[in-house]
Amino acid sequence: MKEYSLLSRVKMRLFKCIIFDIDGTLTQTNDLIFASFNHVTQKYLGKTLSSEEIVSLFGPPEEGALARVFPASMVEPAMEELCSFYQEHHATMASLHPGMERALDILRARNIHVAVFTGKGRRTTDITLKALGIAHYFGLVVSGNDVAHHKPAPDGIRRVLAEFGVEAGQTLMIGDAIGDLTAARAVGVPVASVLWDSYDRERVRAAKPDYLFETVQEFVDWLPLHV
Repeated sequence: MKEYSLLSRVKMRLFKCIIFDIDGTLTQTNDLIFASFNHVTQKYLGKTLSSEEIVSLFGPPEEGALARVFPASMVEPAMEELCSFYQEHHATMASLHPGMERALDILRARNIHVAVFTGKGRRTTDITLKALGIAHYFGLVVSGNDVAHHKPAPDGIRRVLAEFGVEAGQTLMIGDAIGDLTAARAVGVPVASVLWDSYDRERVRAAKPDYLFETVQEFVDWLPLHV
C-alpha cells in the first residue's frame, strides 16, 4: 500500500487551493543554493560552509542568511554576487523535478487555485520560476521578501487564503521541510510532505504530516482524486 494512504489523517476531500514550496519540492535547486552561498563565502571570506551549515542559515531570504555570516557592510555586494552566480549557473545546476509539470497541468485543467510560498527571496524565486518556465501556473507567489515573518511562521499561507478567498480546510500546503509543516499547522491547513529531495527526511517523517509522498509519481497519481 502506498505510504501516503497509510499516513493520511484527513478524510477524502477535494482541495480548492494548493500551495507549493519551491526548493526540494517543485525544483531540484538545493545544490545550486549551496554552490551560490559557497561562491560568495569563498570570494569574500575565504572559506566554504558545509551543507548543514548553510541549511542552518535558512529561514529569512538570502539577505538575512548572508547577514548571519557577513559584516553588515558586505551583505549587499555579497547578495549581488550570489544572485549573479545563481542566475548564471541555473541552467546547468537546477531543474524541475520530472513529473511536476504534469501535476501543475492537472491543477490548471481543473481550475484549482495554485500558489507558491517559499523562504527564497524574490530575486532568486523569480529567476527559478522564469528559467524553468513555470511562473504562469501560479496565481500568487509569496517569497521570503513578501512577509514580515518567515517560515515557519504562517504569514505567507494567510496571504494565499485571503487572496483566493478559500478556507484553511480547502487548502493543501506541499513542502519538503519542517518549516512547511509548522506553518501549515499554525493556521489549520492540511500538509503534504514530500521526500524526493528533502534534506530533513527523518524529522519530516516523524512529524506525521497529513500526507507523505516518497516520489513525484505517487503525488501525481494521488492528485486527480483530491482536486
